[in-house]
Amino acid sequence: MGITGKPTLGRAERDIVALGIALTAVMLFVATGSSVLPGVVRSLLGTGHAPDNVLSSALLLNIALIIFGWRRYRELTEEILVRRTAEEKARILAETDPLTGCLNRRALANATERLRLNANLRGHSIAFGMIDLDNFKKINDLSGHVAGDRVLIEIAARIRARLPEDALLARIGGDEFAFAVPFDGAQPLLIDQLATSIIDVCNESLLTGFGSTGVTMSIGLASDSERVEGDRDFDVHALMHNADIAMYQAKKQGKNGYFWFDPTMEREFNKRIELETGIHQALANGEFEPYYEQQVDLETGELLGFEMLARWNSPDLGLVKPEVFIRVAEEMGVIAKLSEQLMEQAFEDAKQWDASLSLSFNISAYQLSDPWFAQRFLKLLVKHNFPPERVELDIAENCLHENSEQVQSIIASLKNQGIRINLDDFGKGLSSLDYLRSLAFDRVKIDRSFITGMQDEASNSKIVDAIVSLGAKLNVSIAAEGVEDQDILDALRTMGKLKGQGYLYGQPETAEQVHHRLTAMGKFNRAGEPLARHESDPVVVDIANDHRATGS
Repeated sequence: MGITGKPTLGRAERDIVALGIALTAVMLFVATGSSVLPGVVRSLLGTGHAPDNVLSSALLLNIALIIFGWRRYRELTEEILVRRTAEEKARILAETDPLTGCLNRRALANATERLRLNANLRGHSIAFGMIDLDNFKKINDLSGHVAGDRVLIEIAARIRARLPEDALLARIGGDEFAFAVPFDGAQPLLIDQLATSIIDVCNESLLTGFGSTGVTMSIGLASDSERVEGDRDFDVHALMHNADIAMYQAKKQGKNGYFWFDPTMEREFNKRIELETGIHQALANGEFEPYYEQQVDLETGELLGFEMLARWNSPDLGLVKPEVFIRVAEEMGVIAKLSEQLMEQAFEDAKQWDASLSLSFNISAYQLSDPWFAQRFLKLLVKHNFPPERVELDIAENCLHENSEQVQSIIASLKNQGIRINLDDFGKGLSSLDYLRSLAFDRVKIDRSFITGMQDEASNSKIVDAIVSLGAKLNVSIAAEGVEDQDILDALRTMGKLKGQGYLYGQPETAEQVHHRLTAMGKFNRAGEPLARHESDPVVVDIANDHRATGS
C-alpha cells in the first residue's frame, strides 16, 4: 500500500509490466517496420521518398522499448536466481549442524516424516535411533573443547559411513545424535546389525590432537511399525520419544549398547522423570535430611559417634531411601549440591555434640572428579567454624581407579589439614595393597557383605580375621559395618580392637533423636560451645554412597 492508502505496484509486478511493454513493442515494431524499413531502403538507394517521420519515430521508440524490456527481464531473471540461491543457503544453514554437517534438531522431524512416507509407499518401515555418547564430558574436561569437537566430527563421520545412502543423520545436542533409516519390517535384525556396527566402529581408537581415545555410546531404537497403545495415527515425535526412552534403558543397563523400545519402558521412564522433578524441588525446598547411625567401640560398647545417612522426606513420596535417589542425583549432576546441603546440616548438628564425637563424610567418585573438591570442602569447614581434626572422609575403592592422580592429590590436600581419610567398602572391589601403602589411610572399613555373611560361611570369618591382622601389621585401624546380631559381635570381639556399627545398636536416628540420646548421656552441648576433647574415633557422615543402612 502507498502512503495514500491506495494499492501500489510491487517490484515484481513492475518487472512483469516492463516485460509486457517490451513484448507489445516487438509486435508494434513488426507492424511499423514493415512500412518504414522499405521506405528507408528506397530513400537510401535514391529510388523513392523518405518514410513518414511519425512512423520513423514510432519505430525508433519501439526499438528503445524492446531493448529496455529485454534488459530488465534479464536482470529480473538473474535477481531471482541470486535470491533463490541465498534462500537455499539460508535454509541449509537453518537445518544443518555447523560443526558436523549433520541435520539439526529443528530439521529432523520434517525430514523423518518425509522419509517415512516414502518408505511406506514402498511397503517399508523406518527405524529411528537415538544416540548418546557415554561420559563425553570427561573428554571435554580432560582434553578441552577443541579435542571434544574433533571427536564429535569424527564420530559423525563414522556413523554416516555405516548408514545407507537414504538414511538421515542429525546432531540434536552437545553429544547426542539421531538417525532414521528405512528397512524391511520383516527383517528387524538388519537394524540390530547396524546398531552393533555403529557401536563397534566408534569404540575404535581415534586421534583428537591431544592423544587417542575410544568412545562408547548408548543407542535407543524404535520403529514406526509398532504403534503405542491408544495412538490411532503415527506421530514422528512419538517415535523420537520412544527411541529416547529406549536409549535411557541402554544407559541404565550399563551403557555401550542398544535397546529397542518396549511399552513397559514408558512407565519406568515416567517414574524417572517424576523422580528427577522431585529431586529438583527437594533441593530447592530443603527436603533432604541427615539421619545418624551409631558407631561404637565393639570391645567396650562405648559410643564413639554416628554415621550420617541421607534421607529424603518428600511430601508426595514419603520417606525415600538413598538407594532410590542417590544414583539418580549423581546422573543428574546435582549430587555435589545435595551433599553440600547435608554437610552443612550435619556440621551444625555435630557442633552441639561432645567434642569426643567427630564428623566425617563418605565421598563419591562423582565428587572426587571435581579437582576443586578439597577447596570446596575446606571452605565449608571454615564457614561453619568446624575443626578439621574432627572430620573423617570415607572413600570407596572404586574411586581410586578413576583419575587416580587427581584423587591422590585431593587426599593429600585434605590430610595436610588434619582430616582423616578412610578406605571404605574394603574387599568389595579390586582391592590393592599398594593403595594402603601409598595413600596412608587412617582406617579401613570392611565391606558389610563380609560381616553379615560371617554366620553363613566360615570363609567370610577368615577373610575378616585376615583383614584385621593386616590392619594391625600396617598400623591401620579397622571398622566393621553390618553388625546386626550378638553372634557376629562376639566373633568380632575375638579379632581385636574394632570400631563397628549396625542395626544391633539401633536404627538410624534423626538429629532430634540424637539430641535426646546425647542429652541423656551428658554429651550434648545446648549452647553449642566446644566441650573438652579427648582421644577418640570420629563420627562418619555417609552422603553419597549410602547403600548400607537404609532405616525405616
